[in-house]
Amino acid sequence: MAQNIYDKPEFFAGYSQLGRSVMGLDGAAEWPSIRDRMQDLAGKRVVDLGCGFGWVSRWARQQGASHVLGLDLSENMIARARADTDDPQIEYRIADLENLELPAASFDLAYSSLAFHYIADFSKLVAAVHQSLAKGGQFLFTIEHPIYMASRQPGWQIDAEGKKSWPVDRYSVEGKRTTDWLAKGVVKYHRTIGTTLNTLINQGFAIRHVEEWHPSAEQIRAIPDLAEEMERPMILIVDVQR
Repeated sequence: MAQNIYDKPEFFAGYSQLGRSVMGLDGAAEWPSIRDRMQDLAGKRVVDLGCGFGWVSRWARQQGASHVLGLDLSENMIARARADTDDPQIEYRIADLENLELPAASFDLAYSSLAFHYIADFSKLVAAVHQSLAKGGQFLFTIEHPIYMASRQPGWQIDAEGKKSWPVDRYSVEGKRTTDWLAKGVVKYHRTIGTTLNTLINQGFAIRHVEEWHPSAEQIRAIPDLAEEMERPMILIVDVQR
């Protein structure tokens, strides 16, 4: 079973104050890049893996999706998503993505935002998603970029000349890593970009687009703090097709 960090009171309290938690999709700087990769959702069946507060589930219905299933391990997340949703065609369930079970060929789009780096057995998850998609279905997800995950803590280091660097620690050593983020002892699983993409290919997906996301100049002008994201990639966007 995946670590249910989001139901720890201190973690959930901190997460609820993040910009993307308060502002929804408008608070996620990478969202425009993700939105541009989305297929036409009119009449489509969508599964939102690690749905959180349900922002994308509701957005998908606004775009014409016929039905959306939002899954999340966290009781707190599902309770908030249900409270914020008034739509009989959006269903939320508590589910462990480590042991995902979905009916065959039951969805046209599988989407996930920043959830899979908490999953130990990525291959098992990808196989479950693959069989759940109809032929030609889209699998679009974001994860914490492997370079970011492999970076030494606390992050930035400054040399004698005042230059910043972001040292990477054992990038090629895959597996469990523990960090302190909003709470102590958060468990994540590091995989290289090659492992991530080859796992998808080996399970039968065709790679359509891979993006090491960074903010646009316009975004940096609007939010200067985003300039830090130009120093190293923080988010990886992957778009594949069954």
